[in-house]
Amino acid sequence: MRFVDEYRAPEQVMQLIAHLKSRAQLLSYTAERPLRIMEVCGGHTHAIFKFGLDQLLPENIEFIHGPGCPVCVLPMGRIDTCIEIASHSEVIFCTFGDAMRVPGKNGSLMQAKARGADIRIVYSPMDALKLAQQNPDRKVVFFGLGFETTMPTTAITLQQAKAHNVSNFFFFCQHITLIPTLRSLLEQPDNGIDAFLAPGHVSMVIGTHAYGFIASDYHRPLVVAGFEPVDLLQGVNMLVEQKIADHSCVENQYRRVVPDDGNLLAQRAIAEVFAVKGDSEWRGLGLINDSGVQLTPAYQSFDAEAHFKPQPQRVCDDPRARCGDVLTGRCKPHQCPLFGATCNPQSAFGALMVSSEGACAAWYQYRSQEAEV
Repeated sequence: MRFVDEYRAPEQVMQLIAHLKSRAQLLSYTAERPLRIMEVCGGHTHAIFKFGLDQLLPENIEFIHGPGCPVCVLPMGRIDTCIEIASHSEVIFCTFGDAMRVPGKNGSLMQAKARGADIRIVYSPMDALKLAQQNPDRKVVFFGLGFETTMPTTAITLQQAKAHNVSNFFFFCQHITLIPTLRSLLEQPDNGIDAFLAPGHVSMVIGTHAYGFIASDYHRPLVVAGFEPVDLLQGVNMLVEQKIADHSCVENQYRRVVPDDGNLLAQRAIAEVFAVKGDSEWRGLGLINDSGVQLTPAYQSFDAEAHFKPQPQRVCDDPRARCGDVLTGRCKPHQCPLFGATCNPQSAFGALMVSSEGACAAWYQYRSQEAEV
């Protein structure tokens, strides 16, 4: 398959690994203190484990796993609020499948469905809008979550709902933005991040210029990379060359998909429908300034929380779980005391084990056979 097979070619992967090992000898980093590259995106994390790329790196280069999985940072209180809204008899509550098993204090959406709530998995917000049009006597609520990657489709759906005067369609907003999150990570004095691999799909929307502050203000190299093994290894090589040259800038490895200006049509749709709302809570990370969004005044009639007025829910993370440390690269998934026994894909304690893009789920799937302590 074009644009896939050539980026998985074993001979090209091994050439890139050989080149990387040669160039890594010129780095000042050692096995004891390796170059720590944060792959921000859960899709990158999954690909790294799936293809074993972390095991092919030179000993003085290490991947650390970032917070770029929106399901993984979904606060327990927001799940509880969703369950409260879904419990209304007139509601059809629609969500992406990944969110169904995320645990809240009062269980998960899947458990609420088993108790009788009308909760349905959809593949697009447009599916939820069609349900609203097909069921005018019901109130259809779409659970919108994700970074800028999924915000355009939500925005366009709400534009369509407004244009067609669909009054029984509502939106529960859990969209979050990436850039304030990266800034928050870098503001932490003990972050230990030396360089970034930035996500291709978010960058396709926001462009590469949005990352400029990481190089200029924090002096960290950043490369926007795709999701195949060759993409990721080319990205790592580009970061290593910046480190060798003692230079920090933003580079774009994923030019076949990501324009430097991003998707201007998508950006305009987002700007029409969403506005920054200030602080937003992230599971394992706490409040992050200016990372949440809300509907603009023209679209507030679709706001599910304003319509149903649920009780605000704030649930503290269990101190036994090290989700926040995994999300910020301070520990590996298997170093959490709950990993594998209390928390596993069949009985997930933390959201990092629920999502297929979560670092803990990826480690469990591809590394659980290794006796690492």
